[in-house]
Amino acid sequence: MKPRKGSHSVFSVRLHFVFLTHYRRKVITAQMMERLREMIWQVCRKLECELIEFSGESDHVHILLDFHPQNSISAVAGCLKSSIARTMKKDLPEPVNKFYKSEVSFWSNSCYVASSGALLDFV
Repeated sequence: MKPRKGSHSVFSVRLHFVFLTHYRRKVITAQMMERLREMIWQVCRKLECELIEFSGESDHVHILLDFHPQNSISAVAGCLKSSIARTMKKDLPEPVNKFYKSEVSFWSNSCYVASSGALLDFV
């Protein structure tokens, strides 16, 4: 991907997020995975980030996005986790409620974030 331009900057910041389900329970189904992709894309658009890649398994998801530097990493992680959890509980309550009571969060409190990028031949 090419670097993006802001009003006073040019940037290319890629972040890899990994979110785990609470208690690492195997909650995420194939149907939920498709819905997750849509939700993540919508949240990224609101935050002026670009979703590059998304994948996951029944107990975690990987999100690679092009990050806009006007945001903080913790704000993006929090917004993604809260928006997704709220929508999952509303749109797909049966699989979620099967594993979690209403007061238990969908995601684990922690997350993994790493910057990623290609090696440059010169700086």
